[in-house]
Amino acid sequence: MVTRGDERRSSSMSTVDERLAQHAALHRGVFTLDEALALGATNSTRDHRVRDGRWVVVHRGVYLVGGAPLTWHVRLYAACRAAAGEAAASGQSAACLWSLPGGSTRTVEITCDRWRRMHVPGLVVHETGFLPAGDMTVVQGIPCLTVERTLLSLGAVVPASVVEMAVDVALRRELTSVAELRSMLRRLSGRGRNGVGVLRRIVALHDQDSQVTESVMETRLKQLLRRSGLPSPEFQYEVRAKNRLIARVDAAYPEHRIAIEYDSYEHHTGRAALVRDTRRRNALTGNGWSVIGVTAADVIDGGDHVVAMIRAARARSGARSA
Repeated sequence: MVTRGDERRSSSMSTVDERLAQHAALHRGVFTLDEALALGATNSTRDHRVRDGRWVVVHRGVYLVGGAPLTWHVRLYAACRAAAGEAAASGQSAACLWSLPGGSTRTVEITCDRWRRMHVPGLVVHETGFLPAGDMTVVQGIPCLTVERTLLSLGAVVPASVVEMAVDVALRRELTSVAELRSMLRRLSGRGRNGVGVLRRIVALHDQDSQVTESVMETRLKQLLRRSGLPSPEFQYEVRAKNRLIARVDAAYPEHRIAIEYDSYEHHTGRAALVRDTRRRNALTGNGWSVIGVTAADVIDGGDHVVAMIRAARARSGARSA
């Protein structure tokens, strides 16, 4: 026999569950015990809901509505909510949210004031005593380090070559600027942050007004030339003759009239592309330029023959001018 008291309690719990479901729907299905208590739940409610699977424990004091998918984004958001104090996605997780090279969903990586001492598989936690609000933002609904501090944190966990790719992409998308990166480095360099040295060396390679590369492969080409001891070319260089634009090339050594073109399969296939590329190449060679084509395979394989061609072209240029 159902009494009026049972009906009232059932109605009350339904109302709590409804309020909690509405709240969780705005936060990827995630909520904390404190939020549940504020909405009318009790510790007894928590025990019953966990037991019957309507609340799924993600971290201590952090839950997921039963039936909601436990995706990487959910695990990342839940980890930020589980930290003691301020927390944000960092390193490879933050780079993934920003869609930068070096990003990965293989693990969940956060930076926070303090983490409760418990081991969670697949979770990487960096504790810091300096995480001001100005270094945090929200990306895809998840607390995240700003792009500048993301690049700094990335420098502590991935190779410098990958960080440089991420910096070039961030600059190209105008997510940050060289001036903003330098400002952050000045602010944090005295605090012993991991990644400061890596990012400082990369930023030092960028002139304030220099053109950034237009693709990750162009950044890899830049790195290849640097490793080979060749000077950095001018990227996205406009070749002109008699004040007329002949071509805009991926990279160039203007003093030697050498144009370097990255031959992307995506943009260099089909009859129209063949005609366009042939006309550009003929226009360049007709105006005394040497054109060197580079493919992704060339760069990935080490690029020895590309470097040899560039050295030979520079030597021929020097011989002509002698």
